[in-house]
Amino acid sequence: MEIWEALSNFYLDTELNEKDYDYISNILLKSKLSYSELKAIDLHEVFPTLQLNLLSPAGEWSGFETAWLNAKCMYNHEKRISSKSFRLSNQLKNALHFWMRKKHWQEIERRMKER
Repeated sequence: MEIWEALSNFYLDTELNEKDYDYISNILLKSKLSYSELKAIDLHEVFPTLQLNLLSPAGEWSGFETAWLNAKCMYNHEKRISSKSFRLSNQLKNALHFWMRKKHWQEIERRMKER
């Protein structure tokens, strides 16, 4: 899913630039989902898959393999629907690690409001 691929950029071991933010915000805007729905997808589908890359001193920097990413995020999507403990666990972990993605979400929110 394009949304998962776009959000996966938040988890790369690189600095995002204007072109990256343009790409991500265009994909997210095209989805027609609300800002809060997109953040929930990140929290419960992408974050559980890629959070460890943010904590690794030698994390992935070039991108994630699409089929692998989609399979993992789909699995998390299904768990998100069926498991309250899964959602709670993500919220607790996110409370500790959101600072690593906070500036990305602030930039995306700014761009979404401008359009």
